[in-house]
Amino acid sequence: MIKREVYLKKIRPLFNKPVIKAITGIRRCGKSTLMQQIITEFQESGIAEERIIFINKELFEFDFIKGYADLHNFVTSNTPNNSSHTYLLIDEIQEIDQWERAVNSLLATKKYDIYITGSNARLMSSELATLLSGRYIEFRMFTFTFPEFVLLSEESNNHQHQGQFDRFLKYGGFPGIHVFEWDETAVRQYINSLYNTILLKDIVVRYKIRDVEMLSKIIEFVIDNCGNITTAKNISNFVKSQFRNVSVDTVQNYIRYTLNAFLLEQARRYDLKGKRLLETHEKYFLGDIGFRLATIGYTPDALSGQLENAVLLYLLANDYQVNIGKINNTEVDFVATKNQDKLYIQVCATLADSKVIDREYGSLEKITDHFPKLVLSLDKGFETSRKGIRWKNIKDFFYGPI
Repeated sequence: MIKREVYLKKIRPLFNKPVIKAITGIRRCGKSTLMQQIITEFQESGIAEERIIFINKELFEFDFIKGYADLHNFVTSNTPNNSSHTYLLIDEIQEIDQWERAVNSLLATKKYDIYITGSNARLMSSELATLLSGRYIEFRMFTFTFPEFVLLSEESNNHQHQGQFDRFLKYGGFPGIHVFEWDETAVRQYINSLYNTILLKDIVVRYKIRDVEMLSKIIEFVIDNCGNITTAKNISNFVKSQFRNVSVDTVQNYIRYTLNAFLLEQARRYDLKGKRLLETHEKYFLGDIGFRLATIGYTPDALSGQLENAVLLYLLANDYQVNIGKINNTEVDFVATKNQDKLYIQVCATLADSKVIDREYGSLEKITDHFPKLVLSLDKGFETSRKGIRWKNIKDFFYGPI
């Protein structure tokens, strides 16, 4: 088990602070493990075990906690009488009906340092703002980035470093895949079971969807067009031609539900001249790049989209807001913003010839500000700079400072 240090370093400064720490992310991305690592840090700092209450709603022993009253009663009855401060950690809290009533009440006593996790829209920012009245800080969690993937692989002695990046692009970053020792059939079945669980529990059941087959067709189209600019109208037209009629409104709703379940990620278009977000022609990416293998299969022509997807998730995991850039009639793959910093990125498999080089560098050359501009590819030893635009091998990008 590796430390998810990229998240721990964000959460540590809020230990013992009177706000709820809400950790959100796709199912099986490692939220339960992160909770255990937080508990370990508490214990190593000298906090007595009886002052730590950990509720994991995936365990049968906590099945009796159905609603907010059950939660409140369990916590208060297990709080030491002589403790002025108790650490409360609740995993998959969305499984508890009206959980926010108990959590708000416990926070108001000023006796608890509270951490919660969740995997669906009940723990999205918009919901949290309503449920917790601003008394929370959200930490978005993702599946393994490439460096984390390599660390766990080496720790498990599953394989040597050679070829790790190819496996990462194919199998993705779910922590649980490493127990299968790169048996492709087992990995694919495992990810497919996660995909179906998310589809059923976090989308179909939550939003009471009757036409599950249509939902699956729409998601599979988006997966197949990962990294391509698309619209609800385009999706509707394609599904009509291949399957049967579906309205644009239905497509938009299904896509929104899928985003809420973290199955997909969206990058909106940003007009670099007009300095505004555009309302249409966004890109969609997978919440984990392994979903392609598990649903429609992984083929060599998917490489460029998988590379873009991996870069996007890495940027998001490092707290960047990510859009796609539009300048005149050209596109910039990513406009990544954090606080006052900005980074422009082009991603491609290889800078194979002068035409590709001109295309990738040309879009960045049209940007007139002085923020860093970067071209990423799988090439080795390429020209490192052109008109101030840097090139970097994409694997090195994952390891170096952004």
